[in-house]
Amino acid sequence: MKQLALEHHYELSAFLRSRRARISPEQVGLPRGMRRRTPGLRRAEVALLAGVTPEWYTWLEQGRDIHVSVQLLENLARILQLDANERAHLFLLALRQPPPVEAPSATISPTLQHFLDQLGTSPSCIVDARLNIVARNPAFLAVFGDAGRSVREQNLIWNIFTSPARQRIEDWEEVARVCLAQFRAEYARFIHDPWWARQIADLSRNSAEFRELWALHDVRNISEGHKAMHHPLAGKLSFDFLFFQTADSRDLCVLIHSPQPGSGTAAKIEQLLSSQLAVNA
Repeated sequence: MKQLALEHHYELSAFLRSRRARISPEQVGLPRGMRRRTPGLRRAEVALLAGVTPEWYTWLEQGRDIHVSVQLLENLARILQLDANERAHLFLLALRQPPPVEAPSATISPTLQHFLDQLGTSPSCIVDARLNIVARNPAFLAVFGDAGRSVREQNLIWNIFTSPARQRIEDWEEVARVCLAQFRAEYARFIHDPWWARQIADLSRNSAEFRELWALHDVRNISEGHKAMHHPLAGKLSFDFLFFQTADSRDLCVLIHSPQPGSGTAAKIEQLLSSQLAVNA
């Protein structure tokens, strides 16, 4: 264990020195000055910009066993102009844990949207870490609708607990429990994000079922399951659903509802899609 700690300290020291060396004084608004024997910033300059004493920063860069706050590491990441991978590396070396997660990204590539659109009669969408729907395919629109929805109503949890359409879902309580357990698993990553506090407070005010299930503290990462619902035009629809994370972003997940074989669901969705095309023609 002691050897592992020494290796962490050595790596942190070498990493900070290497990143300090590549930043010029001009890049952070400091004069170059005279007699600069080494490239990049001096330790005292980094300390000044970070709001700590030169001695303290020297101890950090020497790999001494001192307390380091999240805020200080964030300041260093900004001063040393670290990218996302470098910022994560800094936190792992200094605190043995990943950095706080920033607001989820919702950038959907054309390739990812094309993938959704090619899923035919499988209603599918992409959600961010807050379980907000950020992309969907025509089958999803045909089955679950979208017209006139507010930003808040694009959230899966908000819809499950507050939308009148929840009555169409068979075994609603089990579906709600599973989805809320997924929501809570993500909440641990964003616990200091005020959006989550507002969302949880508003859901608690609007839904007794949410208050009851939230108090259970269930945590679960969904990968697959089953869902049945009653559509006002198509009747009963039965799905196997698959939930998986995209390779390039932990903040985006794909939710695919695959019609169960032999249920007639695929044919009903084809009919819904045909009706939708006729209306839009």
